[in-house]
Amino acid sequence: MPSRIFVTGLGLISGPGNNVQDNLDSLLNLRSAVGPLRYIETSLKDELCVSEIPMSKEELLEYAGLSGNEACSRNSLLGMIAAREAYLHAHLNENHGLRLGLISGTTVGGMDECEKYYQDFLTNDSRNEFIDIYDCADSTEKIAEYLGLKGFMTTISTACSSAANSILFAARMMKAGKLDCAIAGGTESLTKFHLNGFNALKILDKQPCRPFDATRNGINLGEGAAYLVLETEEINKKTGNKIICELIGYGNACEAFHQTASSPDGTGAYLAMKKALDMSGEQPGNIGYINAHGTGTDNNDLSEGRAIENLFKGKVPYVSSTKPFTGHMTSAAGSAEAIISILALQNGIVWPNMNFTTPMPELNFRPVAELIRGLDLRVVMTNSFGFGGNDSSLIFKKYGIY
Repeated sequence: MPSRIFVTGLGLISGPGNNVQDNLDSLLNLRSAVGPLRYIETSLKDELCVSEIPMSKEELLEYAGLSGNEACSRNSLLGMIAAREAYLHAHLNENHGLRLGLISGTTVGGMDECEKYYQDFLTNDSRNEFIDIYDCADSTEKIAEYLGLKGFMTTISTACSSAANSILFAARMMKAGKLDCAIAGGTESLTKFHLNGFNALKILDKQPCRPFDATRNGINLGEGAAYLVLETEEINKKTGNKIICELIGYGNACEAFHQTASSPDGTGAYLAMKKALDMSGEQPGNIGYINAHGTGTDNNDLSEGRAIENLFKGKVPYVSSTKPFTGHMTSAAGSAEAIISILALQNGIVWPNMNFTTPMPELNFRPVAELIRGLDLRVVMTNSFGFGGNDSSLIFKKYGIY
């Protein structure tokens, strides 16, 4: 049974950039993509701050090389673009005969197209082609078809932990000897359903979000897609791919405290981080940076903050949320923030928790407020917590460090 899982490819499209390098440049230059809603016609258009990818569907089709293929959701297109970058980065187009899997997380599926035709569907007996792309699994199938993948594929939908769970599940499949390598991550586009649903919960901030701040007032939603290519140690010897880093720990807990809220004491978050840490074999003091889930809601930040303090016992490492850059990409957040954490690891950088000014009185630590360079980061953790208390944590280590 393979014991080590390496990361050999990255792909990311989000508000700050259309690829990994563009996103890195935006982070380094402290450019946030959070701003007014542009592409969705809704009564909330002039009220909310979001992070949109600044391309229309037609522009995304052209960018993906699929002009004219209208029966494709924005969600699928974002997934195709990010998965293609990861696929090519890991030279999977040159390595044939591998047991390659595709594990993709999403929640909205093709809802961005279907909601446009809702009224017509109620009154018109004719079947609309966009109804066929409503299902979450359609985007996974579209990605596989786009990349010519014929092997194992599955779709995971656990709300905001979906993409992290895709990475976790891919690693488990490889450790069980079922796959040689995998493209794992998630995709999510903004929709009216998204906006109205979160607005009904009264957790959207009309100003740029402020995670872990005493004045925090909610989420800025975002969209995008992100995928990692994972390989077993044995297969990497055959592919010869450059190792970006190693996935050394992961943990998932489902505390089921509430349909949409985390427990006040952070039980689920603590369990997920503890499982990942135990699996990694690292001591808490070896974690150099935590990319927090950090949504900016009253509930999440207090719950996650308490869990971090409970686990790290007064020696909390650098902590920040990068959602003020990208918005909350919901089902794609876990893989996007995994890549952002890996970029921190590669470059010896801790990303700032933008917009932070006022410490939370309930917590004894403060998030990092400024960009910090020149660090000897060796191990990083990233958290992704979903509705229903489905909480996941991933730990990545710089390759060659023991």
